[in-house]
Amino acid sequence: MAVDYAALKAGGFMRQKQKDTFSLRLRVVGGTVTTEQLAAIQAVADRFGQGYIHLTSRQGVEIPFIRLNDIDAVKAALAEGGVSPGVCGPRVRTVTACQGGRCCPSGCIDALQVAQNLDERYFGRQLPHKFKFGVTGCQNNCLKAEENDFGVKGALAVSWKEEPCILCGVCEKACRSGAISIEDGRIQVDESKCNYCGRCAQSCPTDAWETESAFLVSFGGSFGNTVAPGRQLLPLIRDSETLYRVADAAVEFFAENAQPGERLFKTLDRVGWDKLKEKVEAAYNG
Repeated sequence: MAVDYAALKAGGFMRQKQKDTFSLRLRVVGGTVTTEQLAAIQAVADRFGQGYIHLTSRQGVEIPFIRLNDIDAVKAALAEGGVSPGVCGPRVRTVTACQGGRCCPSGCIDALQVAQNLDERYFGRQLPHKFKFGVTGCQNNCLKAEENDFGVKGALAVSWKEEPCILCGVCEKACRSGAISIEDGRIQVDESKCNYCGRCAQSCPTDAWETESAFLVSFGGSFGNTVAPGRQLLPLIRDSETLYRVADAAVEFFAENAQPGERLFKTLDRVGWDKLKEKVEAAYNG
């Protein structure tokens, strides 16, 4: 019987150089795996693989040395532990994320929740080529948002509160972009220099800053055969509804304009970045 290798690859089974042998890529969102899932993965790797797994550079989990005849049994065993195969080929890939504000003192957003929402919205969608999302919780950029076709970076929109402020100068020292100064007994913020890191608010001993979680988005990043850092085309995005509306617009733009085998940045170089900017600005404005 003929083997549909393309269908297997689309379902996460990547051919190895060994005959009728595959490395199975699993669906992992934001680098988070439950202990129940870990137990199922271990059992499958021990029984059907060679007793080990591979952790990919994009927070993925792969089980090598799965035999062709065991594929159905492998999928069934994984499903019992709440694990499903990932995807390969020209479609939306696994969404990466740091832990963000759930654990990290610097986190401005719940990066894992954003990743889960993006995964639920787009995972496995067929497109002209691969499309990658990455979510990082703050300006420390642990997940390197600009390496992705659509990168999300957590931000804090801040505003000074005069009454509780004691003008101690801690926020001015904490600001790495030189956006804060003290003039005539008041805190001044140079909006053109602010990168929305939130260090001013996080360092303040008297809670003299109002904060609002927000997002900075980059488009067209790739660190594969050709390195192309993503570009920020929009102002600060202040709510999740707008973020996902912009993401919809970017994915649709790619689906409508990309040629087969062409990453987003190559599409933009060919048709013009202004075309994408026009589309995402329309989404940004609702």
